[in-house]
Amino acid sequence: MEVWRTSQRLPLGGRKPRALLATLALHGGRVVSAQTLIDAVWGERPPDTVRTLLQTYVWLLRRELGDVIETRAPGYLLRVEEGQVDRDVFADHVARGRQAASNGSHDVAAREFRTALDLWRGPALGGIGDALQATAAHLDQERLTVLDERIAAESAQGLDLDIAELAALVADHPTRERTRGALILALYRVGRQAEALEVYQDGRRVLAEELGIDPGPELRRLHEAVLRGDPALLAAPRDPALTPAQLPPTAPDFTGRVEALDALAAALTGARTAVAVCVVSGAGGVGKSTLAAEAAHQVADAYPDGQLYADLRGVTESPATPGEILGRFLRALGQEVPEVVAERVDLFRTVLTGRRILMVLDDAGTEQQVRPLLPGSPSCGVLITSRNRLPGLAGTTRTELEVFDTAAALDLLARIAGPDRIAAEPEAARRIVALCGQLPLAVRIAGARLATRRHWTTATLADRLSDERRRLDELAVGDLEVRASVALSYQVLNPAARRAFRLIGLLGAADFAPWVVAALLDTDDRTADDAVEALIDAQLLGVTGVGRPRFRLHELLRVYALERAEAEDTPADLSAALSRALGSWLWLIRRQAPSGEVEPGADFTTARPVRSLPDPPNDWFEQEAPVLVLAVEHAAAIDLDVAACEVSVALSSSSFGVRNRFEEWWRTHTAALAAARRAGNRTGEAMVLSGLGQLRYAEDRFDQAHEYFASAFGLFAAAGDLRGQAVSRAGAGSAYREQGRFSAARDALDEAVAGFRTVGDDAGLGYAGRLAGSVHLEQGRYADALYALDGARAAYRRLGSRRGEALTLRTTGLVRRAMGEYGAAEMLLEQSLEMLRSLGDQLMIAYADQALAKTRIRLGTAERAPLEDALLVCRAHHDRLGEGLVLRTIGEFHLAAGELGPAEACLTAAGEVWDALELPLFGARTLRDLAAVYTAAGDRARADAVRARALAVFAEFGAREYTELSGLHAASGDLEGT
Repeated sequence: MEVWRTSQRLPLGGRKPRALLATLALHGGRVVSAQTLIDAVWGERPPDTVRTLLQTYVWLLRRELGDVIETRAPGYLLRVEEGQVDRDVFADHVARGRQAASNGSHDVAAREFRTALDLWRGPALGGIGDALQATAAHLDQERLTVLDERIAAESAQGLDLDIAELAALVADHPTRERTRGALILALYRVGRQAEALEVYQDGRRVLAEELGIDPGPELRRLHEAVLRGDPALLAAPRDPALTPAQLPPTAPDFTGRVEALDALAAALTGARTAVAVCVVSGAGGVGKSTLAAEAAHQVADAYPDGQLYADLRGVTESPATPGEILGRFLRALGQEVPEVVAERVDLFRTVLTGRRILMVLDDAGTEQQVRPLLPGSPSCGVLITSRNRLPGLAGTTRTELEVFDTAAALDLLARIAGPDRIAAEPEAARRIVALCGQLPLAVRIAGARLATRRHWTTATLADRLSDERRRLDELAVGDLEVRASVALSYQVLNPAARRAFRLIGLLGAADFAPWVVAALLDTDDRTADDAVEALIDAQLLGVTGVGRPRFRLHELLRVYALERAEAEDTPADLSAALSRALGSWLWLIRRQAPSGEVEPGADFTTARPVRSLPDPPNDWFEQEAPVLVLAVEHAAAIDLDVAACEVSVALSSSSFGVRNRFEEWWRTHTAALAAARRAGNRTGEAMVLSGLGQLRYAEDRFDQAHEYFASAFGLFAAAGDLRGQAVSRAGAGSAYREQGRFSAARDALDEAVAGFRTVGDDAGLGYAGRLAGSVHLEQGRYADALYALDGARAAYRRLGSRRGEALTLRTTGLVRRAMGEYGAAEMLLEQSLEMLRSLGDQLMIAYADQALAKTRIRLGTAERAPLEDALLVCRAHHDRLGEGLVLRTIGEFHLAAGELGPAEACLTAAGEVWDALELPLFGARTLRDLAAVYTAAGDRARADAVRARALAVFAEFGAREYTELSGLHAASGDLEGT
């Protein structure tokens, strides 16, 4: 009794959990009552705690298997899909085998029975002890019955039976007459008549001694036929001259492809009314021919009249003609070859009628090349490999091969280079298969190079492959070469498709949207689509998704595409193509971003409108980020500095851009910054420096943020760029605010507001005004805060920025809450949350949920679920500030409910976040809440100590808590307190 997840065997515990799972699996998809499970696992004398034990074992199994076991009255149910339980798969194959046998298709029957029996490893339900003993015995009997049926089907085909296997079976099961009869027949067919008779006599004796009976009538008739030498017992002879066996050898290191092999075997051996035609398609080097050879050998027994093979050379300059192949096949079948091709077709199909022959047509180019070679008899099977999908061939079973996954690629590498060598340097091995793009041909070549260069370490080859310009040179050994394999597909393309392939390589990414090709080619969408379809047909591009598809380019194909681009296109053409693509991306970013959120800049090229807008902004950017980052880096590398700067800044300033994708943000900006500095582009340099300041601010690395903002401000000032100066001061003000440096924040934001007002920038006014309002809030200047926020909201409304307005409403709600106006605060925060939800901004939704929950804690109506959701979102976005805010609010929720232990735990966790971010003011507010926890617990001394620490921080920062406390003392005449 085992459970496997891909190649990993899952631990199931002891015998009783295994017995429990076995019982559920045998009833897969049906409810099994708790009492039935108890009877199956514990038998007649279960312990008193059996119900508790049953629940415990179910819990243990769920922990390993996931939620596949459902609790459903009056017991449990195991959710299984088709093919997940070997017992069910076994039964399906047996049913198909018996159906085939009843129709006289003994080859198909034998194949199905063999597949069913291959699922067995040892006794049924092994590893569960005495539980389900009767069920296990029944399953073992089923296995023996099917074994007899497989032997009978093979015997009916006239195949040579395995005498050693039969003798072992008879020894293990001496009273099974059917098995003994098969051994007698096998011995007789190979001329061992005396031994056959001796096996009969042994069986007669065993039956008499153990069961007190004589052999049955079938075994007696067989005995009599052997005694008289009945020739009908002999298998029908075959004419070896007319039994071609042309299959190429299988690869001794064949790896993976289990599902594809099973599908091909089922199609080539299953019951049918027409010839079985299977097409295996895929890119060059993906392993089509290797798979075809393996599959053909596996099903060869089902085609006892022979196997024919031909290399059609479909993508070479001299593809094989149908007449050439038909001549070879007819000669192999002992026929005279007619001169006229049409007559060859007729004779070939006539000869194949009623015969069970398998044809393997390797590397087919077109349907026209294949059609004349197809037989008409349903008794035949055809296996075709092609780089094209051959869509014109009707009624085919199609298998499209992709590259290996990492595990299969590593397995192949180990089989070729040696498992010890790969195991010694696992990370280097992973680098090799990644640099090979998991392409089987490339991995095979890499393994062969390691195997023939014992003085190399695995890391040596990985390092050599890391050089992109030499990678294809490294991936060549003997007559195997990746470059030559790809070149075959490239050379047959039309000129437009070849140019598209070369320019796609410029993107540096494996995944891109359809509209990019039109921008690269500078052509209309229809022409671009035609070029793309040609690349797809040639297996040089893959497709993902339906409705809004995206295309993917394999890493090694991309390297080859760049090689051809550098050889066939001018640098100016390549720069222009990439610039057009980036121009379209910039158009999309500006079109998709909420109004006013992308900083304006001069278009570096004519931006191409995209035919149809993609998915919602957040979803779109999740897909687009990898290719955008690589395209910006490539643009910077070839000194398209304006393009690199414009797109980088647009991304960082948009709400759906690289916020919280810090690595991509850093990569685009550092690449663009280097390009701007090489070109002496001071405006671009200042823009990118400001973006880097925003990055460090988003990462809560405030000191570095100030350095970037200061550098940007200096460059903007030197250029007389008032808006740029305002942007830098607003960024600095936001960083000062987070640090609790409120006076510096207020000064910087006042300068920013003045600058934005001068240049008439409502986006800047809204942003700086909202931040200024939050600074006034922190200092307890509520009237000033509301005035600033009213101005910010008005600016956002003029701009049409719903996101800006929503964030301003949230901050206004915080002010009203601080003033004790909880009803007004709740209404404002609900409005903010509704607007943010309509925009799909998950992180800001989390912030709004946190603020609303805190207000409802004051009102006594809070629920914990929104806070739990918000915490998950903040952690998913790696937003430590948000995480700290939500943790503190959850702590306050528990405090309000009188749950002091959970309250202390959450508040302590929040305090650790503030310490890590070096935000003492947030820490002080959390200490104040902890003091309330200690007070409620009766620990006044600890509460006073913690409260004193918080008050010292409030005093240091001039925070609103200190201002309010001072005001209370002054109003009461408490001079010492004041």
